[in-house]
Amino acid sequence: MEAKLSVWSSYYVELSPEDAVREFKKYGYSCSELSDEHGEMLLHRGEPKAVGAAFRKFLEEEQFEMKQGHLWLKCKICSDAGMPENLFPWLDLYEAIGVENAVLHCDPMIGEPDLSEEARYARNLAALKKIQDYLEAHQMKLRICLENLRLRFYSVEELLSLVTKLSPDHFGICLDTGHLNLTEKNPRHFILAAGKYLRALHIADNEGETDQHLMPYGRGNVDIAAVVQALREIDYHGYFNYEIPGERKAPLPILGYKLDYIRKCYDYLMEE
Repeated sequence: MEAKLSVWSSYYVELSPEDAVREFKKYGYSCSELSDEHGEMLLHRGEPKAVGAAFRKFLEEEQFEMKQGHLWLKCKICSDAGMPENLFPWLDLYEAIGVENAVLHCDPMIGEPDLSEEARYARNLAALKKIQDYLEAHQMKLRICLENLRLRFYSVEELLSLVTKLSPDHFGICLDTGHLNLTEKNPRHFILAAGKYLRALHIADNEGETDQHLMPYGRGNVDIAAVVQALREIDYHGYFNYEIPGERKAPLPILGYKLDYIRKCYDYLMEE
């Protein structure tokens, strides 16, 4: 297994993407998942490909990686007007930056409660095929990783039923351990079933009732050791990436101390 320690960049949501990178580097981090907040900041700067190329140059100069990124968090790829085409500038930006695995939510279409599960599935698949067509037409290397959610599209079987109908070069799965703890609560099953399709992680803990986005070994009850053991069994290669907004309400120095703690937890887990 090769799982590099990462914390998603929105840990420093109040900073620019560049300043967030500089803070991570102060505490010995060499990679991060680009958050959708920072992605949106970059998109507001101008033409996506040019902005992405400039940010990639910055990352190279800082010797820092952002090979995982979260696409527009609140978009609904089937329900929102202009979707999924409105995601295309995000794809251009992330490809130019050098993101390899971009996390995306399926659309549970909560506003259409009478819609059949078959129709819900078909509309998501159609939207994802449009994204695939765009990636292929522009010869992009970017892979879209579908994240398990808390309502529909929470099981590994549902996600596999989509990604196996799409190009393996352009689609995979992201496991969110916090979401899983609110639904199926079986990380070993999810990880082993996902197998080679598991390309991204959102590591977070909670008490099993709400999505608290906590660090491990606190109040939460996610079996993080079982997560790591299953990742070893599939020989996971990717970021061991924390998504923990529940931890970021703290002064800047305290956020740094928490990063030190996260690294010590990571070292402990990797030695188990």
